Amino acid sequence: MSYPYQIKSLDQYHEVYKQSVENPEQFWAEVAATFRWKKPFDKVLEWNFKEPNIEWFGGGQLNITENCLDRWAESQPDTPAIIWESNDPAEAGRTLTYKELLAKVNQFAHVLKNNGAKKGDRICIYMPMVPELAIAVLACARIGAIHSVIFGGFSAQSIADRINDASCNIVITADGGYRGNKQIPLKAVMDEALIQCDTVQKVIVLNRTNTPVSMLKDKEVWWEEEILKVEHAGNPFFEAEPMESEDELFILYTSGSTGKPKGVVHTCAGYMVYTNYTFVNVFQYQPGDIHFCTADIGWITGHSYIIYGPLSAGATTLMFEGIPTWPDAGRFWEIIDKYHVNILYTAPTAIRSLMSFGLDVLKDKDLSSLKVLGTVGEPINEEAWNWYHYHIGKGNCPIVDTWWQTETGGILISNLAGVTPQKAAYATLPLPGIQPLLVDENGHIIAGSNAASGELPAETVSGNLCIQFPWPGMIRTTYGDHERCRQTYFSTYQDLDFTGDGCFRDQAGNYRITGRVDDVLNISGHRIGTAEVENAINMHTGVVESAIVGYPHDIKGQGIYAFIIYQGETLDNDSIAHDINQTITRLIGAIAKADKIQFVSGLPKTRSGKIMRRILRKIAEGETENLGDTSTLLDPAVVDEIKNGRR
Repeated sequence: MSYPYQIKSLDQYHEVYKQSVENPEQFWAEVAATFRWKKPFDKVLEWNFKEPNIEWFGGGQLNITENCLDRWAESQPDTPAIIWESNDPAEAGRTLTYKELLAKVNQFAHVLKNNGAKKGDRICIYMPMVPELAIAVLACARIGAIHSVIFGGFSAQSIADRINDASCNIVITADGGYRGNKQIPLKAVMDEALIQCDTVQKVIVLNRTNTPVSMLKDKEVWWEEEILKVEHAGNPFFEAEPMESEDELFILYTSGSTGKPKGVVHTCAGYMVYTNYTFVNVFQYQPGDIHFCTADIGWITGHSYIIYGPLSAGATTLMFEGIPTWPDAGRFWEIIDKYHVNILYTAPTAIRSLMSFGLDVLKDKDLSSLKVLGTVGEPINEEAWNWYHYHIGKGNCPIVDTWWQTETGGILISNLAGVTPQKAAYATLPLPGIQPLLVDENGHIIAGSNAASGELPAETVSGNLCIQFPWPGMIRTTYGDHERCRQTYFSTYQDLDFTGDGCFRDQAGNYRITGRVDDVLNISGHRIGTAEVENAINMHTGVVESAIVGYPHDIKGQGIYAFIIYQGETLDNDSIAHDINQTITRLIGAIAKADKIQFVSGLPKTRSGKIMRRILRKIAEGETENLGDTSTLLDPAVVDEIKNGRR
């Protein structure tokens, strides 16, 4: 097996990039032609960024699961597709070959059909990191249903919001899940969520933890019992549903600058082509390599680089149920040693956390199988990059520092492992087909920032990162609210897709992402909207108003600093802060808890009532002198009080 579009040298990268910019339709048509189509496409691209309207591979029909499963089950049936490592190191892992995985996906596709699922239905998946999660995702795609996976750490309220927004009619969950030394009561949380959800007609429950749960007759069924029914019926194969190229594949909810999560929609053909292309090229995947992406499938990284990217390439992908620090901080290294992992793709947050445990946990671990290291979710700092490079890669493994987002579907800017140059803390060069540039606050293009022009800056330049031309894996809409998609991504700068990130570009053309420039925080690589957290805080009895900002955090990269006006009963501040964080956990999930809470008598506001977050951000970061002009504030004195009370 080989990949005809895999780039093998720096010269080839420059040649291919030039082709992809000069004739993008021909470039992507040639890549797409290597996949299995039920009906060939007759138009490569139709687009504008005003509405926005983006359509790739028009007229084509396919099913993504035939490209992820059937073609490999035919050509390499005994190749491992998924290797699964349990949360508990004493529990035996599982390996599913392509032949076995296809059989299990076919079985569960029948289960979905037997329980009323059909093409176009939205199906919510809230499960632990077990192979059945991947099976459920692929079975949805096989029948043409739209999956909406929700991370297992979200609260009942957050789940209900997502189910209701998508009008899901089926939920797939489990009795519970394991995460380190904790048991997560998934079914109980889902039960609480479903009280608010009128559209759900069926709940399919996997038995993972043997936790006693209540099951509603006729509405709620056990996964295992439904599988037995399919086996007894003797109809193992399930013909994959023909899907139009632009039919919706999945919805994935992400935080925005308003309190309501937005459902990012990706479609079948373009997403498949792009995740495959980026997986094969960025990681320089070779047949037989074992690819270990440590993300949860509840996030886009898990969708693209645990399931769809690797499986569409016939690769072996490793799923891990647990966390890197349990039962000790050597767990990742143990897994790499045990399975002879070749590619490790993880988050800077995890690397910084593991750095803090020292090097003793590495002593008896054989990491010599590693060929490529990767980072994802946030910019990696130089100290963590160097530790990763020398102590994990032993100085021999290229590090791909990948920049992308839920909305992009796959990696947009990254070095290609061992092919294009790496630079610590830089995402480096755009992938073929990607045309980034930087603009100032007025939307003027900054000289030397446009990759597609071939022009390089005379010195490092900075600005807001935009993309000027579509790529197959990009967002198509926000579910049920296309105007929100337009407003969020395509209205800030004319004819450009604004990423929300700030960025540098150096004299060699390398891009370095500096972080969010909007009201969205990046916590441990996961985006959380300030308004969403503030809304949760303001639900707590006694809270009058709140404002949150990000600040530098040694492990998470960015922490949440909350400024809160509180007029409830007088208790000690620590108790109130704890209660407020409990409210956040209940309404959003533990991932959104505030790291620091400061109680204040007022917030710095303009006379029109706008909170000056710029001032709060500087105070949270420890900058108390150069706060800019505060004379226009309604009450300038409040700034001194906040400075003096900084935590």
